[in-house]
This record gives sequence, structure tokens and C-alpha cells, in this order.
Amino acid sequence: MSLSKLPDIMIEPCVRAALLEDLGRAGDITSDSVIALETIATVALVAREPGIVAGLDFARIAFRLIDSGIAMRVLLDDGAAVAPGDVIAEITGAARSIITAERVALNFLGHLSGIATATAGIAAAIRHTGAKITCTRKTTPGLRFAEKYAVRAGGGANHRFGLDDAILIKDNHIAIAGSITAAMTRAREKIGHLVKIEVEVDTISQLEEALAHGPDAILLDNMTPEILREAVRLIAGRAISEASGRINAQTAPIIAETGVDLISAGWLTHSARVLDIGLDFVKIR
Repeated sequence: MSLSKLPDIMIEPCVRAALLEDLGRAGDITSDSVIALETIATVALVAREPGIVAGLDFARIAFRLIDSGIAMRVLLDDGAAVAPGDVIAEITGAARSIITAERVALNFLGHLSGIATATAGIAAAIRHTGAKITCTRKTTPGLRFAEKYAVRAGGGANHRFGLDDAILIKDNHIAIAGSITAAMTRAREKIGHLVKIEVEVDTISQLEEALAHGPDAILLDNMTPEILREAVRLIAGRAISEASGRINAQTAPIIAETGVDLISAGWLTHSARVLDIGLDFVKIR
């Protein structure tokens, strides 16, 4: 399935904010002092380690916002696997402008590629099962749309984007409402017919209580593989089953093999390691 790109209108505001933060009150005084205005350069974005690319449009817009005369030729698009030394894109334009935009472009590209790479690692580990890896709302403020895009670039799926697109009844909601039954009853009374309800459970008894109220999805939190298998058996296809807790490349296959539909991991977006991508000069004139 091909990756749908984000429109520039979504990307530009956060890239613009990042550039303004970097430019401060006087612009790039180092490049303006050291690099002659007429110097033209061709540079390459090069992978320093293996991974999955994501965020090229963020880099492209960073260069364009600094100088509309910069041209970027993409050789390996978002979602592509890279090896050390692979050239991802080539950029030609005023050397001063390229250097000014470099750090912001690489910050976005490295961060989003790191998320895509981490996601791809889990997706590969559970490929022999029917489960999918999905992200959560544990994202960098202001970058949720970008980080969730990176998860898709890595072969993962997205959970809800915010508090307004689905009901997820978690342990604190249940504690305040008094019970799963009370929370789900109130939710049913309030929502429209297109809104889905997911409820988090920690035990089999909670699962049985939740199933009696017909949830669309069940979040099985921090359960052992043995309990997960029993939970999947009890759900019996009546709701989407989602497992969370202790998800990494080693535990994901064991959890996926219990038969759950989804595995969610917050660290994909809040703690994935940046992919090392550098900018190398090809020629200067």
C-alpha cells in the first residue's frame, strides 16, 4: 500500500516556527559572514546508518522557506529503506541558504526517520502474525501529525489523533465513574452514532464486564501472554483487541502470537532514536 503524503499546508507552519526559532533576531550571522552570497553548491542528504526514511517534505520546505531558488531532487522517498552511504536527495542552490536551513531540515528528517525505523523494526518482528503495530497520543507537542505520519511511513498504523475522534475509557475514567459499567453507560448516552468506544482493562473480570456492554475495541493493558490468549478467546472477534505494555522488538512477537489485533507502543513517538542522516557537499561553484 502506497504512503499518502501530507499536504504542504500542514507541514509549513511547524517548519516555519522551527526556522524562526533558529534564526532568532538577526538571522544566520555565521553563514552571512563566512559564505559569499554568489556561491552555489550541490549537497547530498546521506544516510549514515540503516533505517527507513521519513520527513523529506519537511526538509524540502525548510530549504524552500529560506530560499525559493533551492532545488531538491529526491532519490529515495519516504518509506524507503536506506543503508549507510545511500544518497537520499540532492540539493542545489545558494550555499549560504542551504547551510542556514540545514539544521532544521536535518532535525525533522532525522527525528521522523527514527520513528519510521523503530516502527519498521516492530512491524518486521510481528509480520508472521495478523497483528499491527500502532502508536499512541504520547507525542511531541505540536508534532503529533508529523510523528504519526512517520509511523505510517514505517509500516505501522495510527491510534486516535486526539481526545475528540474516539472514546477511550481508561483506568482513571473508570475509577472516577465508579465502574466500567457506569463509564460505558454514560459514554453511550453522550456520543453520536459514528463514534467508537474502546475500554482499557487489566483483568479478565474487567474484560467480561466490558464485553457485556458491546465495546468496539478492548485495550488489554500489561497482561501476560497467557492472560492475553485467554482474553482473545473471550473476545472471540466481538471487538478489536489491542495489547499494550512492555512492547519492544523482543516481546512484540510473543504478544502478537496471542492473537491480538493491535499492539500499541508510546515509545515509538516519544523515545525513538534519531536516524543519523548527514549533509555532504558534492560540488561548489
